[in-house]
Amino acid sequence: MFSKTSSETSTNHVSDSEADLRSVLVTSVLNLDKLDTDLYRGTHHWVPRTKRLFGGQIVGQALVAAAESVSEHLFAHSLHCYFVRAGDPKVPVLYQVERTRDGRSFCVRSVKAIQHGQPILICQASFHMQQPSPLEHQFSMPSVPPPDTLLTVEELIQRYLSDPNLADNTRQGLNKILADEVPIEIKPVNPPDFYRRVAMEPKKLFWVRARGHIGPGDMKLHCCVAAYVSDYSFLGTALLPHPNHRAQFSASLDHAMWFHSTFRADEWMLYECESPWSGGSRGFVQGRLWRQDGVLAASCAQEGVIRGKTVSQSKL
Repeated sequence: MFSKTSSETSTNHVSDSEADLRSVLVTSVLNLDKLDTDLYRGTHHWVPRTKRLFGGQIVGQALVAAAESVSEHLFAHSLHCYFVRAGDPKVPVLYQVERTRDGRSFCVRSVKAIQHGQPILICQASFHMQQPSPLEHQFSMPSVPPPDTLLTVEELIQRYLSDPNLADNTRQGLNKILADEVPIEIKPVNPPDFYRRVAMEPKKLFWVRARGHIGPGDMKLHCCVAAYVSDYSFLGTALLPHPNHRAQFSASLDHAMWFHSTFRADEWMLYECESPWSGGSRGFVQGRLWRQDGVLAASCAQEGVIRGKTVSQSKL
């Protein structure tokens, strides 16, 4: 399992609390039980308030299962997933891997995530032997304040909660967010308007990292953690221009990711999200994960269903 690789290669300067957090992120979330050849079982750590399994968890676990069947010199470079059924948080997920192709420099794995005898996710993952190339270019990273100058989501919520005039229903909603045990840290570049009173451009920037220490470890592990992280707060970008609408139901339909450069998922990366289109009860979002040194680490894309209703303007 990847958690063993991560522990063996981490530094010696890790406190007990960091080790505890590492076990939550890696051992609990992405450590699968091997039941048979190419057959794994995953359990759940954090379940969203929707009471459906978090899509990023299923994608990350599917990539773990796929990566177990490839050689050490091959690294994930892309994945394409379809969410075909809602995940049930009351039962484990089985991951069935098919070794679709093994080539000299590329190999492909197909993974089915299964609950109650039916697939809930279908994933194709491709792995590549790293090769040098004279053809290199990338976009420039957005210019934003560094993460050590910004507040976390939890710190921002505490600021809202310190307002004695805060409406009770708003206070209850913010306290529920604080109670969530999400294994991800986020620092918004432009702090969100929790009241959603004004229309905003369908773009957002935030620093993100996995909670706790993972260490340099296996790059496959960091790709799996990044796949988990990439789905968090992603589809919500499509709602930013629509402050007078609330999503009655939203769910990811598909998710794609491309890994460009090496990175550490437990170090701050800038997540640049944008939604170029929404319509027909669907929203489309794109994202880029940047290392702090300006290197483009990964790109993402997702479409999701968003069924909403018009609401009256908040008086807060």
